[in-house]
Parts: sequence; C-alpha cells; structure tokens
Amino acid sequence: MTDFVPAAAVADVPEEGTLAVEVDGVEIALVNSGGEIFAIHDECSHAQIPLSEGEVEDCEIECWLHGSMFDLRTGKPTGLPATEPVPVYPCKVEGDTVLVDVHHPLNTDTES
Repeated sequence: MTDFVPAAAVADVPEEGTLAVEVDGVEIALVNSGGEIFAIHDECSHAQIPLSEGEVEDCEIECWLHGSMFDLRTGKPTGLPATEPVPVYPCKVEGDTVLVDVHHPLNTDTES
C-alpha cells in the first residue's frame, strides 16, 4: 500500500534545484535533477544540515557544510565525510502536483 500525498506544485521545484517541504511531519527536500523530481530526507546524515540548501548535479545533492554527496535515487553517500545513507521516498508527478509517500522509504536501511 502507498500513502502518496501532495507535497508541492511541480512549478515550485526549480530546475537543478531544491524545495524544502514538510510532508506528514517529515522534512523533505524535493529535488529536480535532469527534469526528474526526487524526494530525499532533508538532513545530512553527517552533520544534520538541511540538504535542501545544497547544490544539485547529475542526480546527486551536496551538503554545503562539509561537501558530503548523496545519490538522489538511493540516498547513499557518494562523497565523504558522510558514510550513512539518508532516506529517499517514493515520488511521482500527477498533473501539476508532486506527490510523496513518506511512510514507505525506498531504502529501508535508513531511519528518518
């Protein structure tokens, strides 16, 4: 079962950028990379910094504080100093709305 709920308007998520939102009490970064929108927990696993403040490139997001990189598809770190993944969530676009399911992370080896 999925619990998709509206998170934002597609137009509010900038190209190659992020939008910080709260969905059912969970802080999420909606990220547009290459025209695809991803939903990732909005906190770096290394330093508890909002990932939504980082740079986006090639399906990765960078934490601005220490430079940790995370894959938007898996939540796994791709650059140190982070070594723990962050939750990523099912995300889809219906019409002009981004929908997210924060109750069923795609990577079950993380905690939000």
